[in-house]
Amino acid sequence: MSLSIIGNWKSNGSIKSNESWILEFKNYFNDSEISNLAICPPFIFIDQMFNLASGLGLKIGSQDVDSSSGARTGAISVEACIDVGCCFSLIGHSERRELFHESNIDLRQKVIAAQERGLQVVFCIGEPKEQHIAATTNEFLEEQIINSLSDLELTDGFTIAYEPIWAIGSGLVPNNDDIYKVHSFISDKLKSRYGGKAKKIKILYGGSVNKKNASSILSIDYVDGALVGGASLKFSDFRAILDFCN
Repeated sequence: MSLSIIGNWKSNGSIKSNESWILEFKNYFNDSEISNLAICPPFIFIDQMFNLASGLGLKIGSQDVDSSSGARTGAISVEACIDVGCCFSLIGHSERRELFHESNIDLRQKVIAAQERGLQVVFCIGEPKEQHIAATTNEFLEEQIINSLSDLELTDGFTIAYEPIWAIGSGLVPNNDDIYKVHSFISDKLKSRYGGKAKKIKILYGGSVNKKNASSILSIDYVDGALVGGASLKFSDFRAILDFCN
């Protein structure tokens, strides 16, 4: 299974900086074989990035999606994401959970809406500092998986992104053994629920991934790629991560 790398730009970017990013990417693309690479720009720039990246093998995803459409001021529907070229959406990112108070049940409805319309899902799970300190990470993650995904038939391309909340943007990263244990635990839980189909579900790691630690993290068993935040904003930083994958 080849490694997948997703850059999550969060609320960063501009028309000018996006053009510069793509120009650097084009130069890199000419020298490298790109596969399983995607970025999630802010909603307002998705159409621009889709057009700039046309023919380059770079997938464009949404950072979030709504569970419905119509009278939902400020929300982005699945149909709109697909219409502007998105092939997947992040769902359940820790910032959506923490800042916007999205519950496991809210996220379940988003997963259902996305899958019903053919939009692939990258489903984010992760524990806050309290659970990490109390050594109850596995129990917390299992609850997120059960409450959001139980009894759902996961479609092709479904991906899990494990992102310890206490590591995101902090510069702190679990040690390799801890990452291995958590990813192994997630893999076992998926196998117990989905049997042989679980082999097709990639498990990405996210949380302060950068050019200094990417090679170490991506070498860990059960880590199928990375969800990269701040280190994806400058292509020079992102390139160092991509170099390890090619």
